[in-house]
Amino acid sequence: MFQFFKCNIAAAVLLVIPYMAWGHSAMFPDNYKFDDSNNGGLPQELRQLSANLQSVEFCLNGNAGGYPCRNIDLMAFFSKSSMGGGSANLNDIWGYSDPLTGAEIAIVGRTNGTSFVDVTVPDAPVYLGFLPSHNNGTSAWRDIKVYNDHAFIVADGFSNRTHGLQVFDLRTLRNLPSPGQTLRETAHMGGFGNAHNIAINEDSGYAYIVGSNQCSGGLYTVDISTPSNPRYAGCFSSDGYTHDAQCVIYAGPDAFYVGREICVGYNEDSITIVDMTDKLNPLQLSRTVYQGSRYTHQGWFLDGNHTFLIMNDEQDETSRGQNTTSYIFDVSNLNRPVETGRYVGPTRAIDHNLYTNNGYVYESNYRAGLRILDAANIASGSLQEVAYFDTIPGSNSAQFSGAWSSYVYFSSGNIIVSDIGNGLYVVRPNWNAIQNQLVMNSQ
Repeated sequence: MFQFFKCNIAAAVLLVIPYMAWGHSAMFPDNYKFDDSNNGGLPQELRQLSANLQSVEFCLNGNAGGYPCRNIDLMAFFSKSSMGGGSANLNDIWGYSDPLTGAEIAIVGRTNGTSFVDVTVPDAPVYLGFLPSHNNGTSAWRDIKVYNDHAFIVADGFSNRTHGLQVFDLRTLRNLPSPGQTLRETAHMGGFGNAHNIAINEDSGYAYIVGSNQCSGGLYTVDISTPSNPRYAGCFSSDGYTHDAQCVIYAGPDAFYVGREICVGYNEDSITIVDMTDKLNPLQLSRTVYQGSRYTHQGWFLDGNHTFLIMNDEQDETSRGQNTTSYIFDVSNLNRPVETGRYVGPTRAIDHNLYTNNGYVYESNYRAGLRILDAANIASGSLQEVAYFDTIPGSNSAQFSGAWSSYVYFSSGNIIVSDIGNGLYVVRPNWNAIQNQLVMNSQ
């Protein structure tokens, strides 16, 4: 009852002053600072190339073009200097599949804007254009999601106090006069300035801005059903700052909430689950902490059954001296999630973003690169690594450089990976080898 009462007070205040600044910031510092010291540099083969690798390097005997690997082939490498934006580092990444042309587009966040690369032919990417950051701000943190043929972009940091929500119509990429264009945003929404992240529920047409300078840094809700005219729709602020989130139309085993819009927030020291069906009267369902937490960073439901989720903690490796650790939660009761297991990886690398697809978990673990985990036994609290591609060959230490994130939802099966200091990688899992490995492991 207390949580319900508290949430409705917050909603009532926002009805009167929907854009008031709460003056709230993150409880804990993110601690991210790009550090490429002692990483061993790029493989010799890539240093000898002028800019890019555009030929398939198969993973043979643990090596693909100089990169450590297991069951993942390197289709192409595209250096950061080849994607517009000068020498600016990369950050987040997302993808777009054009429903008309079938093109697969990598949307690559940079410190000073966003690059668009056509990866339809995976071993011959084409740089399409660069969209400068709104008002030309710069930030190590930029985040992108896609809805209805539009990219929605936010950026964090002091220089982005007027950034707001940047919207770009991806259909314009079909008819560019030539590759390498400087692009212009299609629309812009103010009401907030800097923001750390954006989550989009494609089934509802709502975006959730998190870690912004509004709504106590919580779920700042935007109606994007008309992408060129995004509109403020509500706010959940009762649990303060949200670092990242996933929002879905719930289809899990907790029958009372089936069909409702549920957001899972990763709130620095907790997993916080909120019913956002009524955008002006959100209801916090649970707030779950776990032993040894340092910075509850990001996570994802395993699948559309919404029974399990996997979560990463960005500071447990550095502060506790442990190997990369992924946390498994049973959320079949949204009011009472239960941790059921932990997967401890083979390296000390810091874990960052993870996503799931078809029963596998895809983790971007900074200096240890992209790691693929089989989740067939998640009900018993266990995961099994079956593949990896390491973009920092010389080091797996707990430092902030290497693979920031990946996009794993192209129908081609190709995966795009953003490496902060190096560039864009297009890779492809060898599923025959992965299945053979799983069979051998089960014998």
